[in-house]
Amino acid sequence: MTEPGTVLITGPTRNLGRHAVLAMAGRPDGQRPDLLLVGRAGRDLTAVAGEARALGAHVHEIGCDLASLADVRAAAATVRGLLADGAVRPLRALVANAGTMSADTRRASADGYELTFAVNHLAHAQLIGDLLTSFTAPARVVLVGSNTYQANFWRKLLRVPEAKWADPAELARPAGGEQAPGMAASGVAYSNAKLAILYYAHELQRQAGPGITVSVFEPGWMPGTALGRGAPAAFQAMSRALGRIPGVSTPQRSGPLLAAMALDEKWAHLRAGAFVVKTKLTEAEPIAHDRARERRLWEATAELLDRAGASSTRDGEL
Repeated sequence: MTEPGTVLITGPTRNLGRHAVLAMAGRPDGQRPDLLLVGRAGRDLTAVAGEARALGAHVHEIGCDLASLADVRAAAATVRGLLADGAVRPLRALVANAGTMSADTRRASADGYELTFAVNHLAHAQLIGDLLTSFTAPARVVLVGSNTYQANFWRKLLRVPEAKWADPAELARPAGGEQAPGMAASGVAYSNAKLAILYYAHELQRQAGPGITVSVFEPGWMPGTALGRGAPAAFQAMSRALGRIPGVSTPQRSGPLLAAMALDEKWAHLRAGAFVVKTKLTEAEPIAHDRARERRLWEATAELLDRAGASSTRDGEL
């Protein structure tokens, strides 16, 4: 068995991320990794770090607003410093868990990008890119994805929009106009961001080298979580009610499954964006495999990140 080393996880303070952290922290000695918790600084981050320490884990809190790429770059620099100083064991896994669904696609990140696309995709692409040379092989990147990119009977019934792919530069552009686009547009933006994660995972594997494996975890639909906190009250109430149906996924059930993806030998063979739905290796839909889109997303992502970095540098010189 590979020594567990250090696991970095984004979005560790609530729901899926919090329960994944506690599942990793609660593992026995010899199977418990050091933990780097990357999330918004404050009471919630301090609280989950304290819970993990109480379970025996060695934990570092790294305050970071994923809606700011400057914050993400600073967090990556902090991680590299901790690794160089020997403050934590070698980096063996990165879990890109954080996500959001903005209720208004006019909202922009600190860098001017549509908020859902910025947090779900661009922030993690920045973080992973900045840390690719910091992993110790064998290492894993686990991205949290979703099946929402493709419609089925239940998603149509619940009016969950499927992805409507466009050039990534367009997906990164906030909507215009004075009137809010509404929940349908927000749902499409979320599904597009989740489709981008699959495309990115496939191309990342090609770029990352043989010592790093890339997989995507789908936790199952978890109604009532904070992901939809910007949705109308009636939608949130319906989600909470559906969350009480037996068998529906919950953070308590799916969090340990995400932890297993990062640590268990059972999943060590996964690579090339292999898609796991809860505990089942699943073939992604054909739309999620497109070399031309994957290459273009990789190129456009680099352009968008470079533009934000250049803008940050100019602002710092003022």
